[in-house]
Amino acid sequence: MPDNEVRVREVASLDALPADARALFGQDAFSTIGWYRATLAAGLPEAAQAAFQLAEAGGQVLAVMPMQHLAGALGALATPYTCLWQPLLAPGLDEARLHAIGRALALAWRHHGVVRLEAMPADSPGLDALLAGLRQAGRRVLAFDHFGNWHESVAGQGWDTYLAARPRRLRTAITRQTKRLREQPGFAFTLVQGEAGLAEAIAAYEAIYAASWKAPEPHPGFNPALMRACAQDGSLRLGILAVSGAPVAAQLWIVHGRWAGVLKLAYAEAHRGLAPGNVLTGLMIRHLLAHDRIAEIDFGRGDDAYKQHWARERRQRLGVLVADPWRRGAALAILRHAVGEVRKKGLLFWKKEAKNF
Repeated sequence: MPDNEVRVREVASLDALPADARALFGQDAFSTIGWYRATLAAGLPEAAQAAFQLAEAGGQVLAVMPMQHLAGALGALATPYTCLWQPLLAPGLDEARLHAIGRALALAWRHHGVVRLEAMPADSPGLDALLAGLRQAGRRVLAFDHFGNWHESVAGQGWDTYLAARPRRLRTAITRQTKRLREQPGFAFTLVQGEAGLAEAIAAYEAIYAASWKAPEPHPGFNPALMRACAQDGSLRLGILAVSGAPVAAQLWIVHGRWAGVLKLAYAEAHRGLAPGNVLTGLMIRHLLAHDRIAEIDFGRGDDAYKQHWARERRQRLGVLVADPWRRGAALAILRHAVGEVRKKGLLFWKKEAKNF
């Protein structure tokens, strides 16, 4: 199919998207209209501009690339809160059409030496063919490890089955800590899923976060904006734990189909001895298994040690640099990537040798 049958145009707002483009959103929890509304409202640097790039042919939208312009650069519409980003592809696209989309994107990106894509799943359907199209147009496609993601399949499990699969130390601690916390005066566990009680829950969340060990948010308005968006579409699971009338722990989870992921968790440092974070994690997972019948649990970005006790499987999220070797600045990006790959391979070699020694 000739390349000129696929064209890319750019739309600056969600409301300006045609209906067939909007229909491609929501393929995962991080590509819903609500997620992107919250991102545009409160999750981006002030100078960033949204750029929803539509690959079209024959009057139909074949793919949507949620992108952003910032300081003259073009990149994925991803933020420090994004746990997954991928092209939104229409179903049923064959390899030839995906190649053509990649070539059309290369033409649309011709003014940018390097385009950065982030938080991508290694097994994203159609991704390899789309990237192959970019290569056919002369672009260098350079993949790099972005962050680890801990998750676990929990299909068909109840709380007892799930808990039995945890490390013995965690099982014992959760049972003991939950019993002790429930015995505290004024113990309360509140789960907010819709707009009822949401304002109070957001205020409690922000009070807990301010009293926690965590650094200030880069975009303080994003989590409240996301909570309100998720409350409207039914995906919100906001848990608040209180003792003696005061909130001590909070967790923000979202549900998408049978997937559930925790995006934010915090507890008041003054109550560390009661282990409210551990207890609330257990209560949230128990609810998600019993009421939402989830099939996968996800602990988001990063390899924090505690996540490996609650979720036993790790997958790598990838970044991709799409570089035009003939444009200014791209050569340096290609060189830096090559140096990074050499260093990574050297580090892996020495780790292997040290293990064998």
